[in-house]
Amino acid sequence: MTLLHASLLASALALAIGASAPAPAQAADALELVNATLDQASDLAALPRQQVTLKRPPFVHDHDQVAKGGPKVVQFTLPIVEKEIVIDDQGTTMHAMTFGGSIPGPLMVVHEGDYVELTLVNPASNSMPHNIDFHAATGAMGGGDLTVVQPGEEVTLRWKATRAGTFVYHCAPGGPMTPWHVVAGMHGTVMVLPRDGLKDGDGKPLRYDRAYYIGETEFYIPRDADGNFKSYASHAESLPDTLEAMRSLTPSHVVFNGAVGALTGENALASKVGETVLFVHSQANRDSRPHLIGGHGDYVWEEGKFANAPLKDLETWFVRGGSAAAALYTFRQPGVYAYVNHNLIEAILLGAAAHVKVEGDRWNHDLMTTPSAVGPIKPGTDLSLPVGR
Repeated sequence: MTLLHASLLASALALAIGASAPAPAQAADALELVNATLDQASDLAALPRQQVTLKRPPFVHDHDQVAKGGPKVVQFTLPIVEKEIVIDDQGTTMHAMTFGGSIPGPLMVVHEGDYVELTLVNPASNSMPHNIDFHAATGAMGGGDLTVVQPGEEVTLRWKATRAGTFVYHCAPGGPMTPWHVVAGMHGTVMVLPRDGLKDGDGKPLRYDRAYYIGETEFYIPRDADGNFKSYASHAESLPDTLEAMRSLTPSHVVFNGAVGALTGENALASKVGETVLFVHSQANRDSRPHLIGGHGDYVWEEGKFANAPLKDLETWFVRGGSAAAALYTFRQPGVYAYVNHNLIEAILLGAAAHVKVEGDRWNHDLMTTPSAVGPIKPGTDLSLPVGR
């Protein structure tokens, strides 16, 4: 337990009973008390360490679906990147804040019982402080209280993955800065797999051939008096107008992976007939309703928690704001599938849509066919529908 940890704990206790935060000298006294009453961090020197190179979403870094051996310390390095991005085909720009340079930030995969050791880097070229709140972690505002880094600083946080599932992480600097940083792109997901892998409701193993991470974000781009989207020279310049737009709760864009069309056309996801794909879908701020047009959710952990039995055969599933869901589907027909937020206004008009191009040699006519081709309506066809009780 460090002096910083003791000070934070003492501050929290003081606030809880209505007292003022302790002075540094009081924090030293608190340190002695904390060391006398709280367990120390485990000695992890004997545990193996794995350094993971993260991948830009929708792709996911290499990982074992079933853990090999006992717990380990999984090390990640995550730089914070502030940059201007283009978010639609009209050339609309915004000043984004990102984990790793992408929206969403990378998916991190570990196993239950592992330790996540994250080094968060805020380069000197950035303009503001940041931190990271892991919904999968326990204590200190998900790590947010311990990871505040100014430009030019870095910090390493270690936490134990005690619960299996998919969990959001996001920046949470406090006050109105928290929702602003989130809708500017600072969110991602950690997937904590059970050590023995995914299971169906009867305890039978489930596996996937590919995993894709879809992070949904809503943007609030201010408009000028003529209704055109505005652009700004810096994050600071955009803040007042953006906060005002956010208060409307009416997004200008709702997108997958940072931009309209980021996962369509040439950027479409890929699969093959017979492959099982794991879709991880997060929304750090608002609810969403994923739907795979032409397919289903064979197994869906709608709440994202692998200790719970998956739901089966869903047409559309629900992602609660501030959470991530996971769904497995085995493709049975070739072709292009649309993966959408089934608020179709948001999918079609605002951008929350992706494509999956599925390769296959043969169409299964037993699953779908056209006994007759498109043509003129046959004479004498009765177009009335019987009305009955």
